[in-house]
Amino acid sequence: MTADLKIGGASGFWGESPHATAQLLQVDGLDVLVYDYLAEITMSILARARMKDPQAGFASDFVTSAMGPNLSAIAEQGVKVLSNAGGVNPLACADALRAQIAKAGLALKVAVVEGDDLLPRAEEFADRTEMFSGAVLPPRDKIASMNAYIGAAPIVAALQAGADIVITGRCVDSALTLAACMHHFGWSSGDVDLLSAGSLAGHLLECGPQSTGGNFTDWDQAGDLAQIGYPVAEVSADGSMILTKPEGTSGIVNMASVCEQMLYEIGDPRAYHLPDVICDFSDVEMGQVGPDRVRVSGARGRAASGYLKVSTTWADGFRGGMVFQFNGRNARSKAEAFAQAGLDRARATLEKMGVPDYREVSFEAFGGRPDTRDYEEISFKAAVRHDDARAVGLFLKELIGTALATPPGLHFFTGAGRPKPSPVVALFSFLVEADQLDVRVTLDGADIGYLPATVALRGAEASPLSAPEAPQPGQDLVERCLEELACARSGDKGDSANIGVIARHPAYLPWIWAALTPEAVAQVFAAEVKGPVERFYLPGTASMNLLLHQALGGGGIASLRNDAQAKAFAQQLLSHPIRVPAGLIMNAGLGEDM
Repeated sequence: MTADLKIGGASGFWGESPHATAQLLQVDGLDVLVYDYLAEITMSILARARMKDPQAGFASDFVTSAMGPNLSAIAEQGVKVLSNAGGVNPLACADALRAQIAKAGLALKVAVVEGDDLLPRAEEFADRTEMFSGAVLPPRDKIASMNAYIGAAPIVAALQAGADIVITGRCVDSALTLAACMHHFGWSSGDVDLLSAGSLAGHLLECGPQSTGGNFTDWDQAGDLAQIGYPVAEVSADGSMILTKPEGTSGIVNMASVCEQMLYEIGDPRAYHLPDVICDFSDVEMGQVGPDRVRVSGARGRAASGYLKVSTTWADGFRGGMVFQFNGRNARSKAEAFAQAGLDRARATLEKMGVPDYREVSFEAFGGRPDTRDYEEISFKAAVRHDDARAVGLFLKELIGTALATPPGLHFFTGAGRPKPSPVVALFSFLVEADQLDVRVTLDGADIGYLPATVALRGAEASPLSAPEAPQPGQDLVERCLEELACARSGDKGDSANIGVIARHPAYLPWIWAALTPEAVAQVFAAEVKGPVERFYLPGTASMNLLLHQALGGGGIASLRNDAQAKAFAQQLLSHPIRVPAGLIMNAGLGEDM
């Protein structure tokens, strides 16, 4: 019987603290380290860096901080390393790493997976429309990057060819872990349930300590966050796994922390589309099998669609703004008056010059209490968007210039000078047939002759929607805030917000479901949501996933919102009142099962 595979998740984004590698190398029997560095905005930053320097365009931290000090231990322990640190220049990343390996006097073999970068072929896809909005592809001279999300197959081929370290460009985050599982256990492309399970393992690892107590509803149970442990998945040949963390580290691994990460940014949990498989996590089950050890099983899969998602980043004008504070009576009204005065002055100048008005204006207040006449303290953000950076700069100049003619109570942190306009990097996503990619795998510069398997285009019907049983009527009800009944985490899917809600006890979920209708959720986020709200039930974990469409003002760096990635949406929802039977929490045992 094939031994379990022990995989450590050492990075969740470009810029994460570099200490995870050394921490995870202390785990007895560690087999693989996976590193995820890429997001859409990261790809754009790396693309601009490559334009200035042909040898740039990759996550340099991977080479200098993660690998450099730890190469000897990696070689001695025989740990495989899989990373998408290549960004838009995986060959340069590999060259830099090989220099580090040679300097250390080691003989580690480095493989590179290419073929995700479609920017040189952009004209071939000029007729593609955006998969969410239906917009047409922007002009070529505005496009900064165009990368397809590749899957696990070429990474598996690199491992089979003898690679110790595999560097990719834009692959799916979870594909790194899935590739390790496929190579170790011999899973094939037809083992769809196993591929879904391996993808789930990767999804639980890809955000680093988010599954071990980071960004967790019950964060105060995680201890000293400075010493938090990074996640380790102990995967078995049947696809089941134990999610844990290194001994002696802080953090917490329980069913709620793991389930929060499972629901994070997956959209429809019955149809999470990946290049290798369509995952269905709705019947996944979790169980606490020891301190900081959660068993996860029950992922199901369907054949992949044969299409790959392509993320294109492009220049869509400029934005700028600032955050300032006001206090005193009617602080919100004072802040709005100050921001409006700066905007009115800037608009008057634009009109005199015959320049178009701002494309978008965003005023947001945080803290205090709306419509109060009592003392309050608030933060306020004022921002604008325009095709011309000079128009954005004008607003910032006028906003500061209004500071002496403002209502009293204005204050803000100074020292960096006046804010400056920044380019807006918008996201354009479309689908491409998988066989249109020219994927190449090299091992220390030599082509291994990788030939991707032919993928027929398949249907992708999700299983029918289901819902928990309706609560029994005729009971005496009391109001409880959602946080007493559930944990929750939120994130973004493009311009949509994703909120996962996990009942602290299965008995609570029917009441949570009855309260969090699409209409009720839309009302909670009335100021943000412009599209429909969808919800999905996961009976295996007594949880639900909410998808709020057109809720982020374009999402990412294209948005003027203070929370353009929906990171705080769950915290807002957790304060929402839920009507439950009197005594339900006491009878069910708060936190007993979750």
